[in-house]
Amino acid sequence: MRWQRSHGRHTLPWQKTRDPYRVWLSEIMLQQTQVATVQRYYEPFLRRFPRVTDLAAASLDEVLGMWSGLGYYSRARNLHRCAIVVTQERAGAFPTHSADLARLPGIGRSTAAAIAAFCFGERVAILDGNVKRVLTRAFGFDADLSEVRHERELWALAHALLPRTGIESYSQGLMDLGATTCVSRNPSCESCPVQAGCVAAATGTQHHYPVKSKRGSRGAREHVWPILVWRGQVWLERRPEHGVWAGLWSLPEFDSVQTFERVSAGWPGRAEWLPSFVHALTHLDWTLHPVRWSFPARTSAARMSGVVAQWPRGRWFSCDEARAVGLPAPLRKLLLG
Repeated sequence: MRWQRSHGRHTLPWQKTRDPYRVWLSEIMLQQTQVATVQRYYEPFLRRFPRVTDLAAASLDEVLGMWSGLGYYSRARNLHRCAIVVTQERAGAFPTHSADLARLPGIGRSTAAAIAAFCFGERVAILDGNVKRVLTRAFGFDADLSEVRHERELWALAHALLPRTGIESYSQGLMDLGATTCVSRNPSCESCPVQAGCVAAATGTQHHYPVKSKRGSRGAREHVWPILVWRGQVWLERRPEHGVWAGLWSLPEFDSVQTFERVSAGWPGRAEWLPSFVHALTHLDWTLHPVRWSFPARTSAARMSGVVAQWPRGRWFSCDEARAVGLPAPLRKLLLG
């Protein structure tokens, strides 16, 4: 707590409020996303949706449009669902206790604890990724956190360490310590306030913690990505509700150049192949080959309906319309720059 007062972070926009809506939004945005990235999205999102009731009243497309580029889009869908529940079932008021907060869509135990501690002063433990790293290193906690029983043990340790008072500065101090000093690679142990009693620092095993079973090998995927352009509009289709980029608007996909050439044979207009690139996702590397197909403006609507009939979940978008909906980050860059 003393370290946090002099060395912690004090200027982040979500630290200047006890409004549970704003704290909740920041906690969801910060999941698996760097602070610098979240800072670019947080204030614009609040300007568009200043209250939880405004977020609930918006369409999912509007929410996904504001979220585009932050990634992990299930967070945005759960954010919208949660806003609707809070608005319709609780008249726009968030619960004040972590146990009740954790029952809302998309709010896990640690996020619920953060909202309850920072907004309502509840004495409850937070265990996000930064805090896990600090505690496992400090105490030499080498049990595999991929097992539920070991995760519970770490939760019990986190709770046992809670101070009787000052829960906000203590929780913020732990989170700041993990975010700025006890970082994943090359931690600054010489400036850490708990170095003297840290097991990992004493044994030089910082890289070992936290322990979690390795995931399987990364997968690979490859598709041709046709950008169909007609009369200043681009054809986008809604992706399925599950899987990569679930619910976003994206381009059609073909599993090979040969398949694309077979399907596009006889289309009016011409193709322009753009540079291929690899988009890295959490679990796979996706190689995409964009090709811009420009249809002549004189092509009739009936002819175009035949071309796009194979994508019944799609429609034509102007640039302004595409900018306002949820697009995968690489597509937003490709279409809108």
